[in-house]
Amino acid sequence: MSLDRSVRWRGFDPDKLEHCHVTATARDTRIRSAIITPTFGLFYRLKLDEAGQVRTVRLERTDGAVLELFSDGAGNWSDDRADPLPALRGCIDIDLSVSPLTNSLPLWRCDWVINQPQRFATSWIDADAMTVRRDEQIYTRLDETRFRYQSADGSFERIITVDGDGLVLDYPGLFTREA
Repeated sequence: MSLDRSVRWRGFDPDKLEHCHVTATARDTRIRSAIITPTFGLFYRLKLDEAGQVRTVRLERTDGAVLELFSDGAGNWSDDRADPLPALRGCIDIDLSVSPLTNSLPLWRCDWVINQPQRFATSWIDADAMTVRRDEQIYTRLDETRFRYQSADGSFERIITVDGDGLVLDYPGLFTREA
């Protein structure tokens, strides 16, 4: 994948805005983003390896809270003190609670067949609490621009529309792309 582009999303809460820049080359993908919510501002950086697997995550809120995670690309995670995070074993992607960008990570990395669901273990990051936990998710490609996203426990489902680069255009009830 080759990509060098900025995108902007507005939350359905009109006080939520994200401006993100993605730079992807054959060597790696780097993502830098700033998010404004009604209660905090957040800057995050992600680095993915050449296979599209998350290797580093850094979140920094305007109140000074920081969360930094590292992955070996094979589903083994550690924190900023190099302490292992066994609850995240097997997670390849992250899902950041306040950003639609992280929905693109499994979309970019996988081969897709229409109507064939794929299950993912993700490191789900709650940006309000600055905590991380394991989350099981299912994506199903419906056509060239739409994916069904489901929580594995069936408690949440949305049809996400993406552009030709696999970046979210519309995430009903949560985000819509502005630029």
